[in-house]
Amino acid sequence: MSAISLLALILLVVMTIVGGKQGLVGYFSVVLNFVILFITILLIASGFAPLSVSVFAGVTILAITIYMGNNNENVTNLAFIATVLVMAVVMVVIIGFDQVLQIHGFANEQSEEIEAFNLLIGVSFEQLAIATTMLATLGAIAEAAIAVASGLEELLEQQPDMLLRQLYKSGRTIGFQIMGMTFNTLFFGMFGSNLALFILLDKLGAKPSYYLNSKIFVGQCVEVLYSSLAVILVIWLTTYLVGRRHYKKQGHKAA
Repeated sequence: MSAISLLALILLVVMTIVGGKQGLVGYFSVVLNFVILFITILLIASGFAPLSVSVFAGVTILAITIYMGNNNENVTNLAFIATVLVMAVVMVVIIGFDQVLQIHGFANEQSEEIEAFNLLIGVSFEQLAIATTMLATLGAIAEAAIAVASGLEELLEQQPDMLLRQLYKSGRTIGFQIMGMTFNTLFFGMFGSNLALFILLDKLGAKPSYYLNSKIFVGQCVEVLYSSLAVILVIWLTTYLVGRRHYKKQGHKAA
């Protein structure tokens, strides 16, 4: 048994012990998402448009992650709507800024790894960069949407007569806590994945201006910013959707 198979088995056992049936479902949702991403790679490599394939894969991944991760229909429906809408908005933002940043393709630091290969692969690197960045935001927005929707739903179960302004205030409180943790996770994840490269560049005497013009560094930073923007938007939108549903349910009760 390979090391990765052993680690996957350990993860399955631990998730099942800790989460029971829900942990088992969560594990298989990860497996399904991996399969979706693998199929996405095959379709893009076969000549399908990267953006179209990635949008379809993104919606599918969100559906699997959200609906298999929570049993509350009210929570999952609102979270799914919020994440899909935010994904669409973020994709428009990514497409707009990609024209300015021009960070698609391979960086100079990766030249030795790929110099023996032919880069004429018949795929638009610009579309590929947009698709990759969009897919990278999905985990963060799905987690934030579920957390906000679940938290507010639990509050409404305990206080069904809660006023709308109180609900929005609670949503902001939950959102602020999520934002802090998510931003740190994204930031340290970016530095952790490229730590060896940054140390190497420092040993070579690279100046700060080099980092600011490095395609890898700028690309990673922009990805963190996109994900952070998406998290902020999905927190606001999820809170609004929960409040809107509560407002209708209460018969337009004045806030």
